[in-house]
Amino acid sequence: MIPELGVFALVLALLLALIQGSLPLAGAHWGVAGWMAVARPAAVGQFALAMLAFGCLATSFLQNDFSVLYVASNSHTELPAAYRLAAVWGGHEGSMLLWLCMLSGWTLAVARFSRQLPPAFVARVLAVMGWLSVGFLLFLLFLSNPFTRLMPPALEGRDLNPLLQDPGMVIHPPMLYMGYVGFSVAFAFAIAALLSGELNAAWARWSRPWTAAAWMFLTLGILLGSAWAYYVLGWGGWWFWDPVENASFMPWLAGTALLHSLAVTEKRGAFRSWSVLLAILTFSLSLLGTFLVRSGVLTSVHAFAVDPGRGLFILAFMVAVVGGSLLLFGWRAPRIGMGGSFALLSRESMLLANNVVLTAAAMSVLLGTLYPLALDVLHGEKISVGPPYFEAVFVPLMAPAIFLMGIGPVARWKNAQVPELARRLRWALAVGGAAALLWPFALPAEQRAWSPVSTFALLLAGWALGSAGVHAWQRLHEGADDWRTRVRRQPRGWWGMLLAHAGIGVFIFGATLADGFESKRELSLRVGETVSLAGYDFRFVGIAPVRGPNYDAQRATVLVSRAGRAPVTLHPEKRTYRAQQMPLTQAAIDVGPTRDLFVALGEPAGDSAWTMRLHVKPYMAWIWAGCLLMALGGLLAATDRRYRLARAARTASGPAAGTLQPLPREGI
Repeated sequence: MIPELGVFALVLALLLALIQGSLPLAGAHWGVAGWMAVARPAAVGQFALAMLAFGCLATSFLQNDFSVLYVASNSHTELPAAYRLAAVWGGHEGSMLLWLCMLSGWTLAVARFSRQLPPAFVARVLAVMGWLSVGFLLFLLFLSNPFTRLMPPALEGRDLNPLLQDPGMVIHPPMLYMGYVGFSVAFAFAIAALLSGELNAAWARWSRPWTAAAWMFLTLGILLGSAWAYYVLGWGGWWFWDPVENASFMPWLAGTALLHSLAVTEKRGAFRSWSVLLAILTFSLSLLGTFLVRSGVLTSVHAFAVDPGRGLFILAFMVAVVGGSLLLFGWRAPRIGMGGSFALLSRESMLLANNVVLTAAAMSVLLGTLYPLALDVLHGEKISVGPPYFEAVFVPLMAPAIFLMGIGPVARWKNAQVPELARRLRWALAVGGAAALLWPFALPAEQRAWSPVSTFALLLAGWALGSAGVHAWQRLHEGADDWRTRVRRQPRGWWGMLLAHAGIGVFIFGATLADGFESKRELSLRVGETVSLAGYDFRFVGIAPVRGPNYDAQRATVLVSRAGRAPVTLHPEKRTYRAQQMPLTQAAIDVGPTRDLFVALGEPAGDSAWTMRLHVKPYMAWIWAGCLLMALGGLLAATDRRYRLARAARTASGPAAGTLQPLPREGI
């Protein structure tokens, strides 16, 4: 009865979501406090029921209940328990249930941590999130039920896609969905502000920590997905501009712009219309990612669904959400006003220009992702838009964004002066120039190369790091206080901004050096043979069969040595998963702070020879380090204690005060 209990929980969750979406909204409109008070208990109940349904599905997987069609399609008795848990969201139906659980979790968090906001505003926010839950619950119950029975039950399951049988897949989808769904909070705050007509600094202030938290989770999700592609797919790359990679990258770009726009709305009262539009755009791109991945319109290792009916529902839901939001914005836009004024050269103008560039970059990715689909629908012509397009269009758009990122934090609000900016940033430009000219000489002689693109990219990376360092030095040393005192006084939001900007510089360094200066070879090696690459000797010692829990493999032993250093032993594998008889390459990687040694085992070439792909990738770890710094910056921004102080001030002022207390004007 466990699957039936799961269905019953989803039905009850739908009823609660309908109540949460309608009654509090009506209460906020007519001022009925009792109706508004329904929102919080409804959010708690919906979360409990969604998690009950998720627990029922997880139990079905752990018990190998092959009378459930979804379990039979995505599990196997030999599948390790950890991957049975990952299989809960490894297919279409379970991934949508995970989305619902994340949405109910974010709703619960808003209900729990928004007690100091005006009750009518909270009621509207929770009502909007309730209607989003209604859409996904209808989809689960009528088009994508994970508890559909299979009669007679299967004797054995088909097994989880071997590509997804990886520890990264246990963490990557939940992190990615936390980011996707987290932007629903910023969206709900924006819609609630439009409904109430209260598009002021308080709305932006309360949106900022939620947006920063969602951005942090999405950053971590993209990081884990890139790392998975790097060490699981076996081709030595970490980003291929795959349409599903783009589906997560587009809301990340829009979310980055939203973070900066909310900062200006809070501090200066400007960009109010722009912030609302970015909140709608960011969540819309999250829904678009769901449509692309779950509708079956894409051919990708990430795309699970092939039912056009499901895609049509998601498309209709997305049109309703986005179209309704834009209609509401069009109705309210004339009343929003322009906000605070600022000069052509100011921090506001720098942030505005940066946001426009980021949005244009997101749209360029959107165009490259959707154009092949549109061409296929209209003319039946199949084309592929790959890295050449994105490198030609996206990269030139991001270059001015990185440049403006260095100027924005050091420019003054309202009005800035060119001589002052030049004086403040001269050292950042010097660092960028030195990095571009000198950094390649830090690489081994075999990997040194020069190209205009890589030189310019290193200049931007040095500029990003140098401007962050200059800003930190000036912030901590200007004024009468001791610099140690000023360090203690800086808010977490400022430290978060600094780390995120520095992380972008570190990431650009890593991506430029790893892709532009790597050495690679694909060849056949016999047992006992040695080949040299970028100063390293790769010796094929031997190969032996191994047996895993649900796969058989050939495991090679490769010794990698360099003059004067202890050799490194790598064990790449060629696996065959028994249930599906699907071969999979498991690369072996030795990670170092300045280089990765990468070996992927191919096919046997006869006479004890095997094909192998060898890579020496400089500074690959800097890509992951840069992303982690960005995510840490988002975490610090989301937990800035200034927001807690503002809530405490609001509580002390009493519920009749009606507005939040101002925050200190520090940082962005």
